[in-house]
Parts: sequence; structure tokens; C-alpha cells
Amino acid sequence: MQLIEKIIASYRFAPDSVPGRRYDLDWLRVLAFGLLIFYHIGMVYVARWGFHVKSPYASTHLESLMLLVNPWRMAILWFISGVAIRFVLAKVNKTRFLALRTVRLLLPLLFAVLVIIPPQLYCEMTQKGDLHHSYVEFLKAFFTWNHPLFAKYQAGILPHMDVNHLWYLRELWTFSLLLLLAMPIWNSRWFKSMMAWLATHVSVLVLGLVLINTGLEWVYREPRNQMGFLFLCFGFAIAWQEPFWQTLQRQRWKLVGLGLLSYLGLVNFYQTIWVHVSVQPPVGLHILGACLLSLQRVFCFMGVLGLARHYLNQKATALDYFNEAVYPYYILHQTLIVVGAFLLGPLALGPILEPLSLIAITVFGCALGFEVVRRIEFLRPFFGLKMSGQYKPVWKKVGRWAAAIVLLPLCFIILL
Repeated sequence: MQLIEKIIASYRFAPDSVPGRRYDLDWLRVLAFGLLIFYHIGMVYVARWGFHVKSPYASTHLESLMLLVNPWRMAILWFISGVAIRFVLAKVNKTRFLALRTVRLLLPLLFAVLVIIPPQLYCEMTQKGDLHHSYVEFLKAFFTWNHPLFAKYQAGILPHMDVNHLWYLRELWTFSLLLLLAMPIWNSRWFKSMMAWLATHVSVLVLGLVLINTGLEWVYREPRNQMGFLFLCFGFAIAWQEPFWQTLQRQRWKLVGLGLLSYLGLVNFYQTIWVHVSVQPPVGLHILGACLLSLQRVFCFMGVLGLARHYLNQKATALDYFNEAVYPYYILHQTLIVVGAFLLGPLALGPILEPLSLIAITVFGCALGFEVVRRIEFLRPFFGLKMSGQYKPVWKKVGRWAAAIVLLPLCFIILL
């Protein structure tokens, strides 16, 4: 009986103290999602990197600029997600956390897979010459199980129904479950002591992250999920270690400088060596590339956190608006980019006017979509927003059960 009680106790998350709100991380979250939007616009114009649609003005010259942010942009988002989970678990129990997480992540994901994402597939298939139908005819086939039209596009959580850019929501839900299962580790004395020591020895922490990142880049061809879970756990574990943040703030420019030096090394390696190697590169080259990528990722990641802590840790009226806008912008942006690029391509606007037009379409479309969604109560949960009205307990209960019935099959699909 005592053993069972100890096991149950090990899964309780009872923090000693909860620090105040971190406005720097709120701002950094907004900026990171904004960077994500412009990064995906850039993917339309990068010739050698795969994307759903490509512009006739795609070029190899943009790759070097994209490599400036590619290694660390998602690391920032995963880290902030880990910090946010720690703050939420300090306020609610694990059952409520899981319920809230499921509704906020998987309901928008399911809605997007069925409504928001299909235009991306339509544009991609049409541009590649695999589709010669109207959008209405495409939708009829899309909602037909295992339709032969999509034989080359069998990917995602359902046949030919992919999560596309919303893979982050799917993995964040899965990683949240894994993080909860690992609660005895986070609560153990040895782990708390280790993180307290690492928080005062950031150089050791940096070295460890570089080595782990290099190993993941070497072992896995595309380690985005493994990398995401690593930085999410890191954010959860280090979130309240104040010496860590003080060191990053103090060493911010040194970290940024090291990140830029690593970037120059990575770009030189990529342009002079990597683009010319075979599909299966020699082990030595693979390890060297993985090391350069990891160095840039970790130094830039740390430097950006330090800059945000120093310059952005302050409340502002606009922050509440942007914080609420993040999810709708994230859900809508790539469909606007893909459809916009697909429609702009035949107009032959040129290599300057077309990208500017695509930026305008994307930003204006996201802003308009958010303004519509935030004002229509029924749409808010489908874009990750809380209901704004006050409802009777019975209606809240009905809503929770309805969401559970709808999302339970999706939970099993994702887990299995």
C-alpha cells in the first residue's frame, strides 16, 4: 500500500514556488510564430527545398538567408511550450490539464485537416499535374475513403489527409502525454539537483545540448520530432531556474556572436560541400554538418532567449491582442501562402512584385481571418481560442462531452 502511495505521489506536480509571468517569453512566442509565417513564404522561393507549391521565380540564393533561422526557429517554440506547460501544471491538476490540452490542440487540428488544409493539397496536386478537376470535384474525392486520385499522396493521420504545417499541434499533444508520464523524473531529487547545478554551469549545458543535437542529426534523417521533444523537456526542466536566465541575459551578445560564427561555418559547408554530395553522404561529412548545424542551433537559441529576457520582459497592451492572434494566424497562414502562390504564379508579376504581393495576401488574410474568428463565438474553439461568453454549467458539460466524443477517435489515431 505504501509503495502504491509513493508511486501516486511521484506523479503529483507540486512546485515550491511559482515565478511571475514571463512577458519576454510571451513576446518571443509571438515573434517566433511571425518568423514562421515569413519562413514559409520563403519556402515558396527556395528552389532546392521541397514545399507544396513553388514560384517560377524560385532561386538557390535564398537558401543562405533561410539557413540563418532554420536551425533554431522551432527550438524556440518547443522550449516556450515546455515553459508554458510548467506554468499551467502549477495551476491545474493533470486531468484538467490533459482535457484542456486535448480540446485546445486537437479540435483545431481536426477542423483544419478537414476544412483549412485541403486547399493546399488541391494547389499542390494541380501545380504538379496530378489533378485536373474543379475544387468541388476535388472535395468530393477528398472525402471519399481511399480514393484512387490520391494514390501518390497517402500520408498523414488519415488516408490522403495530412496535418501539413500543423504537425506541431499533433506532436505537442503527444509530447504533453509523454511529459506527464515522466513526472517522477521531474519530481525526483537527483533531477532537481542536476538542473540547479546546470543552471549555474551554462557552458556545460551548452556543450551537452550541442552533443545531443549532433547525435540526433546524425542518427535521424529528419529529427524534427526528437528535437522538439528535447527542447520541450528542456524548457519544462529549466523554466524556473533563475541563474540560467541571468547568465543568458548577461552573455547574450557573446552567444549571438558565436551563433553567427557558427552560421557562417554552416553556410560555407552547405554551399561548397553539402549540396554536391550524394544522397548518402560519407559519415565524416555527415557528422561535420550535424555539428555545425547543432552549434548554430544552440548558440542562436540561447542568444535569442538572452536578448528577449533583456529587452522584452515588459507588459504591453498590444501583447494581449497578439497572444490571442497567434493560433488563428498559425492555422490560417500556410493555406493563404499556398493558395496565394498558386494564383500569383501564372500572372508573371516578377521576382520583386510577386513576393511582396504574397506577403500582403498572407498578412492581410491572417488579420482578416482573426478578426472574423474572434467575433464569432462558435468558431473560436476551432482556432484554439477560449469561449468568450458565460454559459450555464449544463451547457459547459454538454460541450465537454461533445468534444470528447469527437476527439477520442483522433486521439487513438495519433497514438496508434
